[in-house]
Amino acid sequence: MRKHIRGIDHAVILVHDLDRAEDTYTRLGFTLTPRGYHTLGSENHCLMFGTDYIELLAVPKPHPAMQYFTDFLAEGEGLAAIALATEDARGAHAELSNAGVSADAPLDFSRPVILPGGARDAAFRIVQLAPAATPGCRTFLCQHFTRDVVWRPGYMDHALGVTGIAGIAVIADDVAQTADAYAKVFAAKPEPIAEGLKIGTGSAPIAVAGASELAARLREAALPVRRGPLLAALFLRVADRGAAAGALRRGGFKPEMLADGSCAIGSDQANGVALVFG
Repeated sequence: MRKHIRGIDHAVILVHDLDRAEDTYTRLGFTLTPRGYHTLGSENHCLMFGTDYIELLAVPKPHPAMQYFTDFLAEGEGLAAIALATEDARGAHAELSNAGVSADAPLDFSRPVILPGGARDAAFRIVQLAPAATPGCRTFLCQHFTRDVVWRPGYMDHALGVTGIAGIAVIADDVAQTADAYAKVFAAKPEPIAEGLKIGTGSAPIAVAGASELAARLREAALPVRRGPLLAALFLRVADRGAAAGALRRGGFKPEMLADGSCAIGSDQANGVALVFG
């Protein structure tokens, strides 16, 4: 594993209409942070867990740093990016460059957050990897300078009982080649699983699978339809699977019950990504 990569920091779901996405994820049973406005022009809501989170992101204003996201949205919504946790973005950049992994220079940005004592800036430093480094995904390193502004009491409790990201599934025609690309980023060795191969990240694993193999596991829960490779499913840990299924039904959703006791919501119901609660 890399010295300066500490696993998954957050997963980015790109949406066209942030208001509609806010409504969808509220009905799913998530607690969302108030809307944030980045200095790069993007806007977000976050779904915070103990050590990681999901970001619902819209890109209403063009910016060179956001071009990959703008191009992604031209083909539809979905899980577009994985942010990797680091305590030293500059060190991570050097480490990846020395390993032959192409990455942009570190970039700083922020967004204001309204707190009871007044506004503060949530500040970040990111290092974006070349898209080819992780096929189907824009991976970037994310260093938080103000963790207390991002992880706040009251926003980490969800009716669904979600406690964190358990894994991410990538669909690819060439499973081995795609897994090798991801493995190079983490200096890890792909391990076989029933659906394909998985790569350790330092926290939740990334699995690379064939479309038919992942579809068989998720039964009738729809997978996204777009050019591959692509990030297809986000696996989330819940405190109680039965309670999670009940919360989904109360929100007007019909969870697909899976063979291992977990439940899933198709990508057609969750802005282009299948969600698995287990």
